[in-house]
Amino acid sequence: MSNNGMPMIHPHAAGIDIGTQNLHVSTDGITVKVFSTFTESMLELVNYLKEESIQTVAMEATGVLWMPLYDVLESFGFEVYLVNGRHVSNIPAQKSDFKDSRWLQKIHSYGLLRGSFIPSEEIRELRTYVRQRENLIDSSSQSIQMMQKAFEKMNIKLHNVISDIKGKSGILIIEAILRGERNVNTLVGLCESSILKTKAKEVKLSLQGTYKKDNVFLLKQAYESYKFSQGQIKMCDVEIDLLLTRITDDYPKPPASPPSTSRHNQPEITNFHEKMVQMTNGRDATVLPGLSDKTILKLVSELGTDLSKWPSEQHFASWLGLSPRKNQSGKMNRNKRASAKTIAGQIFRESAYSIANSKYIALKGFYNRLKSKHGYKIAIKATARKISVLFYRFMVHGLDYVEKGLKEYEEQYKQRTFKSMIKKAQAIGYELVAIT
Repeated sequence: MSNNGMPMIHPHAAGIDIGTQNLHVSTDGITVKVFSTFTESMLELVNYLKEESIQTVAMEATGVLWMPLYDVLESFGFEVYLVNGRHVSNIPAQKSDFKDSRWLQKIHSYGLLRGSFIPSEEIRELRTYVRQRENLIDSSSQSIQMMQKAFEKMNIKLHNVISDIKGKSGILIIEAILRGERNVNTLVGLCESSILKTKAKEVKLSLQGTYKKDNVFLLKQAYESYKFSQGQIKMCDVEIDLLLTRITDDYPKPPASPPSTSRHNQPEITNFHEKMVQMTNGRDATVLPGLSDKTILKLVSELGTDLSKWPSEQHFASWLGLSPRKNQSGKMNRNKRASAKTIAGQIFRESAYSIANSKYIALKGFYNRLKSKHGYKIAIKATARKISVLFYRFMVHGLDYVEKGLKEYEEQYKQRTFKSMIKKAQAIGYELVAIT
């Protein structure tokens, strides 16, 4: 029991305020010792914590500054609480590195801090590769936009005629232009036969441009940037493949099931579908609506494979930022800033967009009804929440999910609506009769 009557939950706790140059450490809530952020000083900090019999440490998640210290403390067996900075706000006008470390130590010793979710070291490594791959895909998309901009400045409308300028035909034409080819017939002849059968005339018209030197230079720069990004993406795929092979090496081989490929940016990984099924405990998560093997890879890299760390599916959806928010005090509804969106939550939102563009998936009916009532933003968020709940149940409880199809789902909704209307009619003394 502490002096103020509150029970001390963590009597051997320390608080660390992380800066770019210094680490401020308090082990008793009163004194503060300062260490530099060099690796040697971090090892001295570890020895200091051991001398003070510290068992658990609390520190704020400050950008990427926390990562080296977290790895060091974790390797030496300390229980590390990485906490959200908004949850440890100090008294106004009392902000300093020394006071922050003392404040962290005090509130952590009383058990008032909740640690952030940190996956295992292998999953963190996978997360690094997958996030870098996504960043490179974004860079590649920017390069494609710059190529289209260069085309527009030359009045070349190729990107309006063929569906994908980064496809085989588009790349061959771009490379020929950069080599100095200006003959329209020669450039048209580089297209695939399927394009020539239906769009030969349009392609020829689209390639009649100005080909000014400065704009061709812009096209070259954008194309080389695109090719560089594509090469970096392949290097990420190699590292992801090696890591997945190492992780799943001892896993039993799952039963054969058809892979679920993505239309764009599919990773080049050997036995990709099989490895993802192994990562999800031998069950094929692609049976869930809106999820492909690439989506599962992104989710596993963010969440790991043990979702039981969240007590319930409601906790999981709330952590993702997909739960509806209500901020009410008495009769007054307060406007509150929306919580930050997590990367995993954004992945489920992307899956919801694929549901919105589908024709035969049952959840499309759910999306359509919410969209008609509340707009597409709320419909996307609610659909993403439904997918996340299905994923949680699948990973934690192993529940099988069978896609029933849009037509059957709509029929069930129709029957429920009909029964509800009958009850409402009977409640006011009427009888509902179907029109033949």
